[in-house]
Amino acid sequence: MWNGAGAAVIVAAVVVLVLLLRSPNSGQATSTSTPTPGTTPTSASLLLAPVGGASGTAVDGIQCQPTEQVTYHVHAHIAVYVNGKARLIPEGVGITPARQEVSTSEGPYVASGTCYYWLNTHTNDGIIHVGAPAQQTYTLGQFFDIWGQPLSAGQAGPATGALIVYVNGQRYTGDPRAITLTSHELIQLDVGTDFPPQPFSFPIGLSP
Repeated sequence: MWNGAGAAVIVAAVVVLVLLLRSPNSGQATSTSTPTPGTTPTSASLLLAPVGGASGTAVDGIQCQPTEQVTYHVHAHIAVYVNGKARLIPEGVGITPARQEVSTSEGPYVASGTCYYWLNTHTNDGIIHVGAPAQQTYTLGQFFDIWGQPLSAGQAGPATGALIVYVNGQRYTGDPRAITLTSHELIQLDVGTDFPPQPFSFPIGLSP
């Protein structure tokens, strides 16, 4: 548990690191996507508040451990549009309470938690962190299971309707749960309305 001056120093260091990785003034790429006209990711509502979900027990064989695993560490991105409107994936998926969350100019950042699943989110920009003790195949279905939300051809979280899926800008017609989470993979789920696949740039510092 963090407390006192030591905690303040650690949190401040995390904030500085996040801003360096994500600030456009640092000369590095920022995580941006092009949403529905008139709707920006920062003003979009959450697909669902980060409540419920996994509580620390293994999910689909994926463990929750006291520290993040980095032997195999890649990042994928998921964007969700419901009837053409952007919906944010909440920060803290796969990171169990009590969480330490800090505010940055780019939005909230979950700096720590009681334990970390090998699939998790620190931010609400859709970046999924895959950090595991060994390389193996992980899927979007496993991420939704850790989140405690349904995913099928007719539903993504609480949003119901025909699901149109794009992977790396190409139409995907298979089972959305089977989509593999590979390095810098771009996944877009359109619920109810077909919305053109949108670009996304990962911050420099997140492994390609």
